[in-house]
Amino acid sequence: MSRKGPRAEVCADCSAPDPGWASISRGVLVCDECCSVHRSLGRHISIVKHLRHSAWPPTLLQMVHTLASNGANSIWEHSLLDPAQVQSGRRKANPQDKVHPIKSEFIRAKYQMLAFVHKLPCRDDDGVTAKDLSKQLHSSVRTGNLETCLRLLSLGAQANFFHPEKGTTPLHVAAKAGQTLQAELLVVYGADPGSPDVNGRTPIDYARQAGHHELAERLVECQYELTDRLAFYLCGRKPDHKNGHYIIPQMADSLDLSELAKAAKKKLQALSNRLFEELAMDVYDEVDRRENDAVWLATQNHSTLVTERSAVPFLPVNPEYSATRNQGRQKLARFNAREFATLIIDILSEAKRRQQGKSLSSPTDNLELSARSQSDLDDQHDYDSVASDEDTDQEPLRSAGATRNNRARSMDSSDLSDGAVTLQEYLELKKALATSEAKVQQLMKVNSSLSDELRRLQREIHKLQAENLQIRQPPGPVPTPPLPSERAEHASIGPGGSAHRRDRQAFSMYEPGSALKPFGGPPGDELATRLQPFHSTELEDDAIYSMHVPAGLYRIRKGVSASAVPFTPSSPLLSCSQDGSRHTSKLSRHGSGADMPFRRPGPSGVL
Repeated sequence: MSRKGPRAEVCADCSAPDPGWASISRGVLVCDECCSVHRSLGRHISIVKHLRHSAWPPTLLQMVHTLASNGANSIWEHSLLDPAQVQSGRRKANPQDKVHPIKSEFIRAKYQMLAFVHKLPCRDDDGVTAKDLSKQLHSSVRTGNLETCLRLLSLGAQANFFHPEKGTTPLHVAAKAGQTLQAELLVVYGADPGSPDVNGRTPIDYARQAGHHELAERLVECQYELTDRLAFYLCGRKPDHKNGHYIIPQMADSLDLSELAKAAKKKLQALSNRLFEELAMDVYDEVDRRENDAVWLATQNHSTLVTERSAVPFLPVNPEYSATRNQGRQKLARFNAREFATLIIDILSEAKRRQQGKSLSSPTDNLELSARSQSDLDDQHDYDSVASDEDTDQEPLRSAGATRNNRARSMDSSDLSDGAVTLQEYLELKKALATSEAKVQQLMKVNSSLSDELRRLQREIHKLQAENLQIRQPPGPVPTPPLPSERAEHASIGPGGSAHRRDRQAFSMYEPGSALKPFGGPPGDELATRLQPFHSTELEDDAIYSMHVPAGLYRIRKGVSASAVPFTPSSPLLSCSQDGSRHTSKLSRHGSGADMPFRRPGPSGVL
């Protein structure tokens, strides 16, 4: 491992000192905060490893440090180095900036959107451009200039490009030239160490033929990188690829092989090679996520960085994959340690069977038969206990791995079951759900209080309606004497109602007219002569008038003696004070006859 240049290492994204992580696919070193954003982007954008706590092949670590020391970061920040871009307001993130949203937005624009990479002139045929770039890459890998090859790869050159004239791939050229670091870079970008040339020889054959045995051994390791990584995750050992290419770990305990386990095993074996490879790659990505999670938690020491915003609870979405496959990849995070180990052992066993070309009728592999039977007994039962759910789910993910999806469906998928989501969308949805639940609780309380108020108002309305109905009911007849003013008013209006008040003398039944007796005469005697008891035989008499008095109902008639009136001496109707003479004097001045008759009452019978 060599480093060019004495300059101190800093984070490629925010310039923070002493970065602890490396982005293998970008050839840069990053700090802890920026690494959390890199992990959330996914392995298809940035492959990260810890510089000190992760397992590194020596040549791969050397390749990363070589790129970082030789300014590979300038490839991803090409436009930011242009003085003309300074005036546009676009700047690089600083160590003091917040991870969200400043650093995260900058890192996404830098690596995911490639916003600062040098753009080639637009051409009508993009395929021609990619082909030209791939040819340049084919020629450049024979040299040790890693930065040039990384720049070509960033522009769209294909690492597995097959040169039509020369009949080889760039990895063939690098292996023949002994360019180990170039081979490491090509493998990171997808070059296949087992791809044959026009004559059927692989890059491994080229390296051995040229005498680069260490490079050949490294290419063999790269060829079995997937199964080696899965085995190392379970037991911490890798095969030496001299005595064998596979290590099949076994579980500490075992269970009987059930019918469901056998059925799931047959379904796994029935997958096509392409679908089985996709399943294995998804499990490989999940292993990488879990290993980085363990290193992340161990290095952060429960600091403020260990938050929901920095955690990666499941594999990020890869837009190149279908929604069904992305959903299945995310559900791998729901597997517990035992279930995930069982799935890995099944994949290793099936990969070994397929690589050795054994038929499906073979119940076990010839090598390590006892170990496999032990692991299969345990693994298949636990793994296949939910495999029957696949028949009812009818998910398109069946073709991508029946056993993996069946186990995931048997668990509570919670918020990950509706489709593929990113970490940011998951956190936003979780926050929005909590807010909505709080609002629902608040609205329920308001609704309850409003319901109580409504019931109270309804009771008040019923009470008021009852009182209103009681008031509207007619009471029993209660005779009440009319006021003297009312009697005087009605007595002053004749049947025609047209006589003027000055032409008629105001008359009261309690006071006699002035023309009946001379001034000073006793008024009580004159009034008594006008009152007599009411009898039914006198209904036809003229000038009959009725009135209500406290003593009873009486009729008033002209020419009746006082002895016929049944009033007691103390009756207020017959008692007259000295005020009577004063009233009489007033009436005598306005009177017009000696004997003013009473007028017939109106329809109501009131005087």
